[in-house]
Amino acid sequence: MRGEPVEDSGKLGALLDRYRGQPGALIPLLQDIQREMGYLPRPALEEAARALGLPAVKVYGVATFYAQFHLKPRGRHVCRVCLGTACHVRGGERILSRVSADLGIAPGDTTPDRAFTLERVACLGACGLSPAMMVDDQTFGRLTPDKASRLLRRFAREAPDGGGGGGRTAE
Repeated sequence: MRGEPVEDSGKLGALLDRYRGQPGALIPLLQDIQREMGYLPRPALEEAARALGLPAVKVYGVATFYAQFHLKPRGRHVCRVCLGTACHVRGGERILSRVSADLGIAPGDTTPDRAFTLERVACLGACGLSPAMMVDDQTFGRLTPDKASRLLRRFAREAPDGGGGGGRTAE
């Protein structure tokens, strides 16, 4: 079961060398690979297994068990729409439907230009702002479908490295 070559094998090679022969370092190695590559491509998982002396199925099992790891490329912006109880009652599904339609992707997918990844989440911990959505590290609340669309357009116009910020209501 041989995968395609890794895009930047030089950087991956340096990471593998740092952890080679240390099977207990699987999670830190996967974190470093994802930090470097943006996700965990299958060939990188296979090479990590060889470097650590672990079965590939073990490496894949860890990569799929933890929500912090991603096996598909992610967008520059990660949009998380809350569907917890408060957000659900106040229209979270309508927000998700609009965002999905605006981006042309289903939850769990990334736009072809890798600008956005859309995720549905059980709770953002912003119940007082429901319905809520996060884009990257910014939380937006008291959303309507139209406000969510405006937010997406704003983030689409931003430079790839974007801005920061904290919780706020949508304007």
